Amino acid sequence: MTEEDKEELQAPEEAQEEAAEANEEKDVEAKAEEPLEEETATEPVEAEELTEPAEEEEAKPAEKKKKEEEEEIVEERVYTIPLAKAWIRPPKKRSPRAMHMIREFITKHMKLEMRVEAEEEKELPKLIISKDVNEKVWDRGIEKPPRKIRVRAAKDKDGNVTVYLAEGE
Repeated sequence: MTEEDKEELQAPEEAQEEAAEANEEKDVEAKAEEPLEEETATEPVEAEELTEPAEEEEAKPAEKKKKEEEEEIVEERVYTIPLAKAWIRPPKKRSPRAMHMIREFITKHMKLEMRVEAEEEKELPKLIISKDVNEKVWDRGIEKPPRKIRVRAAKDKDGNVTVYLAEGE
């Protein structure tokens, strides 16, 4: 018999304990290595996840800023725009004429600066007509625009005017 066999016979409990300890150490090392691999795999993902919310947080303030800019209304008025003179035009030109009349009316009453071709350098305010107003004018087709339309015109701090359909319409 070898010395190892004698030791195993003399102390089978000790050998089993040592084997168990060795197995545990191997398991601990294997587990320690696996989480390290997992941690290294998850760390970049966590970093990416951390950057995404940070980007989202940065995007959210930008969206909030956009909303605030839109909501920063300097002047807001409600107008009833007469469109009866659009009916003087030929039937196929009535709704386009009504849209043109809305643009003219808002430009005049909200005191928008007129576009001059010589002054291309500075940005002039824009007139934006909402989809709802457009749909209301074109609702009955090109030949039969409404006789009048009630709108809400809002001017922001940049001087841009947005025309919305008045509430209740």
